[in-house]
Amino acid sequence: MISELKPYPAMKDSGVPWLGEVPEHWDVPKLRHILRRRTERNRPDLPLLSVVREKGVILRDTTTTDENRNYIPDDLTNYKIVRDGQFAMNKMKAWQGSYGVSRHDGIVSPAYYVFDLSEVEGNFFHAAIRSRAYVPAFTRASDGVRIGQWDLAEARMREIQFFVPPLPEQAAIVRFLDYMDRRIRRYIRGKQKLIELLEEQKQAIIHRAVIRGLDPNVRLKPSGVEWLGDVPAHWEVVTLRRVIWRAVDGPHHSPNYVDDGIPFLSARNIKVDRWSIADAKYISESDYEEFCRRVMPEPGDVLYTKGGTTGVARAVDLTFRFQVWVHVAVLKIVKSKVIPEFLAASLNAPRSYEQSQLFTRGATNQDLGLGRMKDIVLALPPLPDQAAILSHLTEVTRGILAAIDRTHREISLLREYRTRLIADVVTGKVDVREAAARLPDEGAEPATLDASDARTHADDVTADDLDAEPEEAET
Repeated sequence: MISELKPYPAMKDSGVPWLGEVPEHWDVPKLRHILRRRTERNRPDLPLLSVVREKGVILRDTTTTDENRNYIPDDLTNYKIVRDGQFAMNKMKAWQGSYGVSRHDGIVSPAYYVFDLSEVEGNFFHAAIRSRAYVPAFTRASDGVRIGQWDLAEARMREIQFFVPPLPEQAAIVRFLDYMDRRIRRYIRGKQKLIELLEEQKQAIIHRAVIRGLDPNVRLKPSGVEWLGDVPAHWEVVTLRRVIWRAVDGPHHSPNYVDDGIPFLSARNIKVDRWSIADAKYISESDYEEFCRRVMPEPGDVLYTKGGTTGVARAVDLTFRFQVWVHVAVLKIVKSKVIPEFLAASLNAPRSYEQSQLFTRGATNQDLGLGRMKDIVLALPPLPDQAAILSHLTEVTRGILAAIDRTHREISLLREYRTRLIADVVTGKVDVREAAARLPDEGAEPATLDASDARTHADDVTADDLDAEPEEAET
């Protein structure tokens, strides 16, 4: 179908250098002719909404324990009302696309913009204005001392030009893009299912190795722990406290973040098989030195998440200085007992992960607790066996990891293709009218694209707004 798409038969200069030509019959008004500012308040009974980069306007999750959530005031009477079909914008984050047409009635921050739409269909406007063709225009219209504090002045925003096809054509474009998005979602779901199966295969290999070792004929003994079962006779059954000499979490208060400084890692930056530090925050040299009086993470340690996402361990192999937040425990290991990478693998194995979840406490701000985590039971082989197991796991999981990486790249290409297609269609680079008319009717599918797209962090929140602290300090 895509190969059949052709350019429009007649084009004209839009007068907008960054948008180029437009179909001859399309209008190019400025946003001031499309948007009408609304300011309604005093409805604290309505649900809270978030305006996020990934989805636009969504119902806000007020139960999350993620460290990136924001403080919610007791008095919501000053919050602005957003109606179904209205356009809402986080003006401090407009430069990254934090806006969209709402599908809910609710309330948003008093600092946000809310608009009625005129002369444009809501679904078309939502798809177009959030495409990569228009987001740079909001970046150019925003300014400030630094990028994280940019603000969008309404007067400058209203001068942005927007391509408007006739209403029937808008409906055809929305129909075509919805159809293509459903197809792409199916492809992505299939690839994500493959990743899940590969991850399960990898975890099964790791779990057996850290519980039973590599010799299938090894003599076994009862572990004394029902869920652990039998273990090799020459292994020990120990609690985590036996293989570490110190466990300490990061500071129990948030520092003043800086644009360029020492990385400050939270639970979301620590994954089982990798570091995810692209969105890490940074602290000053003085804060780093202060926090190092409490604990200095260094190679040979194991980081263990105890809040937010609990029960994820990773051996430190980073070559640069960094610090950790309160929801991350730094485990100082007894090197004569355990290899850091083996301890991380053992803690990430299903039986240890299940224990970490059982030990987690808290209604809204769940925390594993430094004391409780030390009671996690592990099967511990001698050091030579640990080294052999790690070498074996590296070898047998290499192909699985390569397949996972390849599938992730394929998903990224699909998403990039979708992004490029939307931008081309909503700016008139290709004509989809005939293609849309030939599309079959399809039942509605769930709106969630996939797990990573569904996990949205509100762009108006920061980690330092988390008001509650875990129950334990250093032990």
